[in-house]
Amino acid sequence: MATKVYIVYYSMYGHVARLAQEIKKGAESVEGVEAKLWQVPETLPDHVLAKMGAPPKGDAPIITPSELAEADGLIFGFPTRYGMMAAQFKAFFDSTGGLWRTQGLAGKPAGIFFSTGSQGGGQETTALTAITQLTHHGMIFVPIGYTFGAGMFEMEQLKGGSPYGAGTYAGDGSTALGA
Repeated sequence: MATKVYIVYYSMYGHVARLAQEIKKGAESVEGVEAKLWQVPETLPDHVLAKMGAPPKGDAPIITPSELAEADGLIFGFPTRYGMMAAQFKAFFDSTGGLWRTQGLAGKPAGIFFSTGSQGGGQETTALTAITQLTHHGMIFVPIGYTFGAGMFEMEQLKGGSPYGAGTYAGDGSTALGA
């Protein structure tokens, strides 16, 4: 039986969605792992998203809180808003009280990934404030640590991320996404 890893994300401009796709590829490269992408519900009306220049959402299905309990492991991704996860993802976590009450996520390993607008945009504070959600549920936080070899010392390219999780920089939201 395969180990089910759910990659649950919110992405306004596509940067977090792109990172989620890459994380899915990595997870599926491990024998016996079945990874699935999920999105959390959008909280903004379509006309507001249009004014913000947000592209249409991807094809990943919208997850419900109860579906989280089906996973053997979870990886959560979100953009940063003022040093913490975007309100859309926080609203989703706020809807998981039933799972908290029954300890439905207790003991499950969980990681995080994120996107910020700049190098000083709060990648580590976003990670640290997100960990509280995992802790209240009794999930086991699994950071990436400083495990990516010599690449962590490379200074020739701008890179996101931290020992708390993978990350990317979105700039003002108009930054082109790589293929």
